[in-house]
Amino acid sequence: MHRSVLLIPASKHIWKFVTLESQRHCSFTKLVGPISINNRTTMPAEKRKATFVKMDNTKRQKLQAVKEGKRERVEGWLQDVVAEQRRENKDLKFNMQRLLFLSQTQKIKQGSEGVVYWMNRDHRVQDNWALIYAQQLALEEKLPLHICFCLAVPQNPKLATIRHFGFMLKGLEEVAKDCSALDIQFHLLQGSAGELLPGFVADWSFGAVVTDFSPLRTPLQWLEEVKKGLPSDIPFIQVDAHNVVPCWVASDKLEYSARTIRNKITKLLKEFLTEMPLVDKHPHTALRTAKPVDWAEALSSLEVDKTVEEVDWAKSGTAAGIAMLESFIDLRLKNFATQRNNPNSSAVSQLSPWIRFGHLSAQRVVLQVKCCGKSAGESVSSFTEELVVRRELTDNFCFYNPSYDSVKGANDWAQKTLKDHAKDPRPYIYTREQLEKAQTHDKLWNAAQYQMVIEGKMHGFLRMYWAKKILEWTSSPEGALSIAIYFNDRYELDGQDPNGFVGCMWSICGVHDQGWAERPIFGKIRYMNYKGCTRKFDVAQFERKYCPKDL
Repeated sequence: MHRSVLLIPASKHIWKFVTLESQRHCSFTKLVGPISINNRTTMPAEKRKATFVKMDNTKRQKLQAVKEGKRERVEGWLQDVVAEQRRENKDLKFNMQRLLFLSQTQKIKQGSEGVVYWMNRDHRVQDNWALIYAQQLALEEKLPLHICFCLAVPQNPKLATIRHFGFMLKGLEEVAKDCSALDIQFHLLQGSAGELLPGFVADWSFGAVVTDFSPLRTPLQWLEEVKKGLPSDIPFIQVDAHNVVPCWVASDKLEYSARTIRNKITKLLKEFLTEMPLVDKHPHTALRTAKPVDWAEALSSLEVDKTVEEVDWAKSGTAAGIAMLESFIDLRLKNFATQRNNPNSSAVSQLSPWIRFGHLSAQRVVLQVKCCGKSAGESVSSFTEELVVRRELTDNFCFYNPSYDSVKGANDWAQKTLKDHAKDPRPYIYTREQLEKAQTHDKLWNAAQYQMVIEGKMHGFLRMYWAKKILEWTSSPEGALSIAIYFNDRYELDGQDPNGFVGCMWSICGVHDQGWAERPIFGKIRYMNYKGCTRKFDVAQFERKYCPKDL
């Protein structure tokens, strides 16, 4: 248990404080109220000396302040809290269920010169189970620790944008700086992992390769290519560093809905929703050092689409992600349960870009929300449901369904009803170019599309309306799904992710929505109309803010 006491001396008033106990450092001393100092409240000098602890200005600024009856914390408090939690849990045992051996051999061969973590999905140093395991493995063998990232541009040039690659590379630059401070070598390899990684492992005489987990088609293909290229005597280990409960542990099959996976995940949270140990300075120095990376050159040399510009509201990297999490806990979490479906309200976390690129651990997020946001009540459970159950359901869908981005991946009843209603009369038909430029008769849809194109985000409540209308305004379900996924992956900062694929499949193909069973899908979509939205929020206000002006 952790006991905290907050004491602040004052000349005219003294504050009464109650000591709180907690298992983590998220608890803060509760302020009860001010009382005047008089003969009855003034303590003897000896007792006062023992009670008031001497604090320097830095520590004093980190303490909780009270203003106008509301608790406020000094900006940056969460970074310190998280750092202390990691230090306290530096010896936490790694749960071996988080990993899979992809190779026959599991033992590092003698004479090796290091362990390498092939960073793929989770671009961070701390709170990264894959790197935690790689360091523990290197420490056991007394070997240097390396990280490598393979920078490959997607084959579809329309999906390779400066919005995504700028955010990613700036986050990786922060990773490289963190590695330098911890005596971990960081390597940036330009090309596909299948072509480069086996030779890189041989050149550096690495004894083991650790990587993280992604359920998507292309990363799984990279995994197989690397596996084929590595020597049989090199252990190849995969760690799910993205999900709270490892995907293969949560379920061994494709789940039908959130209802069917919720209990499975909830039962395992006690085992897997733990603190995460510190990735500390590595004591075994590499004989050879990595080639320095010119990050500006790496970014400018990429042949990516620069017309989809970077956004200014989201700064990449773990530090920025922690800052956004802090602002969510302090300012928006309390409104999440009641206002998260109102696009005009500031109630959502805004964390999806940092989680998508692995700059921020979902496990760290839920730990801090549960610990530091206790006063938010129902919002904590609502947010945990979305962050853990709903998000990890999307990894399950993509991992166990090879057609996760196709109508063929929908349930049989959904495919049938989509086919039956494909020829229904449609009062409006738009091309992909018209939709991309938000040139429809529907101001609300245009505003949502414009927000996505300009800001790289669309409010979650509007994503279903947006996708359903694409189905209503295009000539086939297959075409509608293709357009929705294309827009999501090209413009959304959190695009090209299981959440995006499943979101489009949910809206257009009824995935994970039992309420649609045996109902005509097109008829269901027609109910999702303008009036349906006006009952939830002020549509006119949203339209005034986001209706296209210069798209």
